[in-house]
Amino acid sequence: MTSMMLKEAISAAECVALQLASDTERYAELGRKLRSTSFSTALTVARGSSDHAANYCAYLIMARLGRVVASLPMSLVTLYKSPLVTRDTLTIAISQSGQSPDVVEPIRYFRDGGATTIALVNEIDSPLAQAAEWAMPLHAGREQSVAATKSFITSLVAGARLVAQWQNDPELLAGLAALPEALLEATKCDWSAAIDVLAPAKNIMVVGRGISFPIALESALKFKETSALQAEAFSGAEIKHGPMALIEDGYPLMIFATRGPTQAGLLQLAREMRERGARVLLAAPADVAERDLTLPTAATPDLDPIVAIQAFYVMAAKLAAARGMDPDRPRHLSKVTKTN
Repeated sequence: MTSMMLKEAISAAECVALQLASDTERYAELGRKLRSTSFSTALTVARGSSDHAANYCAYLIMARLGRVVASLPMSLVTLYKSPLVTRDTLTIAISQSGQSPDVVEPIRYFRDGGATTIALVNEIDSPLAQAAEWAMPLHAGREQSVAATKSFITSLVAGARLVAQWQNDPELLAGLAALPEALLEATKCDWSAAIDVLAPAKNIMVVGRGISFPIALESALKFKETSALQAEAFSGAEIKHGPMALIEDGYPLMIFATRGPTQAGLLQLAREMRERGARVLLAAPADVAERDLTLPTAATPDLDPIVAIQAFYVMAAKLAAARGMDPDRPRHLSKVTKTN
């Protein structure tokens, strides 16, 4: 039986097409607002998969627009009641449900203090959407599987769309327009080699760097959620600072070597880890001869993580089934998580 997770992951292309066809003038207006406003501080507010999407959005903002972005420890607002300075601040929240108090309360706090607040949220009638000045719907539709897939992909797209309009970059906007077709192609990638390695595995290290690191974080979370596989995500720059001590013969290591300045270092890391006995699953584009898994590519390298995670999700849903798990109902988890 095909899992709901797999069905929803495959439907992401359709959801992205709907999002890109919607709210066009609203995004353009937001872009004009961001270009005309000076920010001394930029923050993201999110949990779980949404925090990984926020990490991607933050990377694009820093790399393309030169604004330093930090992830807000929400307990500073919800528990410590810290007197945070809110003037001249941009605050971006990302959420599927828009229900969790520790995401809603900081947005309300910063908006009351005069900050520019944006919510990229699937449930547009949620408390988070109501709290933010700018509520931008993800258009992922109802997501029934506990493991987020299409809502994560649409969150990545919404973040990239925000940046494209802020930067007013025709190339990035054109790349976004081509994403639905690229996502459909990504669902066809054959990652069965990963299932063969990971079906009997007990742990795995997932590695990325730069623009691919948020995808490593998300993949590690999905391994835990859907396959009960102990997974840790690391930047390729951090492996030699301690995590390498875990490597032994046969230790599984998945490396996302997307295009861009970090790719050469990740390919070299894959070679070194193989020499140390790791069972490397190198995910790289088709022009990388030593790849184990073929990474799909988008119209521009900054969008590659979006199609990469699509290929991963299809494999992850099949891996869960191979391990005798139900990816739609991970143990101890529910669709909406509310924390303070």
